[in-house]
Amino acid sequence: MGRSYLFIPAHQQRLLARAHERAADVILLDLEDSVPAGQKPGARSSLAATVAGLVAKGVRIAVRVNAGLGDLARDIEAACLPGVEALMIPKVAHGETLRLVADHLTVCERNAGLEPGAIGLIALIESAEGLLNAALIARAPRLTALAFGTEDFSTDCGFAPTPETLVVPAQALIWAARAAGVAVLGLPGSIADVADAARFESHAALGQRLGFAGVLCIHPRQVGIVNRLYTADPTALEQARRIVAASDAAEARGMGAALLDGKMIDPPVVARALRLLRQNPGQTDPA
Repeated sequence: MGRSYLFIPAHQQRLLARAHERAADVILLDLEDSVPAGQKPGARSSLAATVAGLVAKGVRIAVRVNAGLGDLARDIEAACLPGVEALMIPKVAHGETLRLVADHLTVCERNAGLEPGAIGLIALIESAEGLLNAALIARAPRLTALAFGTEDFSTDCGFAPTPETLVVPAQALIWAARAAGVAVLGLPGSIADVADAARFESHAALGQRLGFAGVLCIHPRQVGIVNRLYTADPTALEQARRIVAASDAAEARGMGAALLDGKMIDPPVVARALRLLRQNPGQTDPA
């Protein structure tokens, strides 16, 4: 997975031309809300060339498809391409939706000459019903992540997208994802107010503390904030290495726990340290 997922409308060639410069871990080519209905066929037909061009520049790609049955099927067929890592399915309320998508995607992969299972699925939870079913949705075939669509979710629930209203549902979504062993993306707030960088950073930092693994971004200026927040500082990484080393030494002596700097190092602490090191693979070697 990645830290930052930047939405770019799939029909906006001006924006796509600079997608590789935005430093996002994953570019989310959007065929849904940001593309007017009359321009969806053109965005779909140009997708193969767009993906090929971005992949050639080293960009990781996911595609958000439409929810309506007809557009959904056509989008899946168009997005079944080399270099596409995942399809984001919007407005997911039931696991059965993803099972049908997975079945159609398997056929499309075979027709496109791709390895079976090459393209994963990200379920965008945007309703109260979807949240209540999140535990089952998280165990659907091909599911690699749950994502929190806070704008639509808040509208569906009848409140504003603020931390006060979204922390509890965010935690529920994180629990569902963790229990199923999949990633979870989002923050407990709005991503729409791109002018207020401080507010966005506050919400993203809170999401990171709650347990989100990454954030959906709608503007390039949000990407740098997310990448910084979700990159561990060298001091934290060094401490994680020390924790793992202390645990290994204790295990070699036949002990189940160890003391490090006056604190007990037991399996849950070691697990958190190992997770931090895995999430920052490029920084795991001591300088």
